[in-house]
Amino acid sequence: MVYYLTTLLVYGGVDAVACLGLSQQFGYAGVTNFGYIIFQSVGAYVAAVLSLPPESANGGFQIYVGGLHLPWPLPWIGAAAAGALVAVPFTFILGKRLRGDFAAVGLLVTALMCNLLVTNFRPLFNGAAGLSLVPQPFSGEATPQGAAYAWAYSAGAVVLAAAVYFFLRRVVRSPYGRTLRAMRDNDAVADSLGANLRQLRTAQLVLGGAVAGLSGGVLVGFITLWDPQAWGYAETIVLFAAVIIGGVGNHKGAVLGAILVPLGFEEATRYIPAVGPPGFIPALQWVAIGLLIVLFLWWRPQGILPERRILLSRAARAGRAVRTADDRREPAPSAMAAGAEMPARSAPAGIAAWRRPGTAEAARRAPGPVLEAVELTRHFEGVHAVDGVSIAFPAGKLSGLIGPNGAGKSTLLAMLAGTLAPTSGIVRYLGEDVTAVPAYRRARMGLVRTFQLASEYKRLTVVENLLSAVPEQRGNSFRGALAGPRYWREQEEAHIARAEALIDQFGLSKLADAYGGELSGGQRRLVEIMRALMAEPTVLLLDEPMAGVHPHLAREIGSQLLGLLGQGLSIVMVEHELAIMDEFADPIFVMADGRLLAEGTMSQLRQRSEVVEAYLVG
Repeated sequence: MVYYLTTLLVYGGVDAVACLGLSQQFGYAGVTNFGYIIFQSVGAYVAAVLSLPPESANGGFQIYVGGLHLPWPLPWIGAAAAGALVAVPFTFILGKRLRGDFAAVGLLVTALMCNLLVTNFRPLFNGAAGLSLVPQPFSGEATPQGAAYAWAYSAGAVVLAAAVYFFLRRVVRSPYGRTLRAMRDNDAVADSLGANLRQLRTAQLVLGGAVAGLSGGVLVGFITLWDPQAWGYAETIVLFAAVIIGGVGNHKGAVLGAILVPLGFEEATRYIPAVGPPGFIPALQWVAIGLLIVLFLWWRPQGILPERRILLSRAARAGRAVRTADDRREPAPSAMAAGAEMPARSAPAGIAAWRRPGTAEAARRAPGPVLEAVELTRHFEGVHAVDGVSIAFPAGKLSGLIGPNGAGKSTLLAMLAGTLAPTSGIVRYLGEDVTAVPAYRRARMGLVRTFQLASEYKRLTVVENLLSAVPEQRGNSFRGALAGPRYWREQEEAHIARAEALIDQFGLSKLADAYGGELSGGQRRLVEIMRALMAEPTVLLLDEPMAGVHPHLAREIGSQLLGLLGQGLSIVMVEHELAIMDEFADPIFVMADGRLLAEGTMSQLRQRSEVVEAYLVG
């Protein structure tokens, strides 16, 4: 009975550690790693060969590299390091050419190829026979077969799982963790707001790989053997089932899932009477696990322990009620939402200090236009979405960009922001050629965009949506996250105050702690505009920001944007509502069929026959 209980505790600790690593990658960073089991396997192999004596010491019945016979904890440290190192090449699979579901399949195929390599190349880890007789930690000083050793090993596995949990908890409960969740929800938006996606995904693959490798090292030290059959793709599916059932985006849920699925569920199937042909019960076990995943994805996709809502507003921290999906009304009466008159075209008091120091002065000193496209072209398989457009946007102006559907306006905006590479041409920002500069770096330089379709972070609150865009946050790095709240809390409080001032100004204070996905269409547009302003832009590219917004509220937003122009902000706005353009935009550029058709004020454009013909009729 003692050995049965201690074995359960060891397997529970190992499964919890493995699920925590997968939860970090999948639940928080949005990396669907179907090749996850390879990291655990590499950790197990490396821990084994670091623990084993030279291959000649066992009569030569095993062939393997290494055989260093290192004392504990060096094999476990080596296992974690190996898992982290093996993760680095995997980051190339998650590049811009292979993302989302395609990257998940790519990772799965890579894991299968690695399994084939280890199985068929015997000099590496003894081929299909695998490694056995792996020395257990302290086997020279203690008796591994004794009950005391079993209890000590199981206690060590549980303590290690707890340590990993609190380590990862420190990482995700920080501005860095918020950026990871933003990338998970909408990586294109995170990229446009300054998040380095390649760096973030690399860090999470390496971190998750180290955790998985550590779990493999602990496991092989207990069972003393490892072979290719122990790490087929099905084991990854079991870990995914645990994370999904326990709760995606919640490390507590990952631990619970590890107890329920790999440990509890598989252990429970051992007590099913042997019925049917040989192999029927093991096959039925996999069917049951698949059904569990489907059922939870259908009826409770958030899992048993859903992702925790992070409440940051003053109202929430004061213990007052917070609006959620059950109370999704329009904003409470305020200067904007109720339609009260506001000082026309004046900078809103709540965001008077939104500017990044020095950028306004740099924009004023920059010679020529603040943003310029020179012979910019974008082809999509022969279709000329943008065809040789040259356009210059003046500093300190709200420039309008109009045209019929399919004119190429959004494509041009995407190329200006860096989220879409041009086929040819040049983009200049503040007089500097930024054509080859990626979107996240342009955002850090002050060139920020919004998107045509609603692009809020659905599983971040309104306050978190805004905070995710703030540049140069102390806790928005892996090192800063590890430094803890004492390092970044004071600055975070200042950012929260700025965000709440902006939310109050736009009349959404009652919804500050509601998830972005719980808002109405117009409210989501407001969140996008506020979030873009929190990024402290020098040039703000707005793609149909008034879509879904009440006309009166749209006018108030326009007035506020005009009020910010005097502080060094320049705006380029794509909009179909011509009344908005007529009132706020000057100059206005007209596009048609991927080309620049005309430029001027709305009154001037209405006198141009080619413009009326292309766009204004009707």
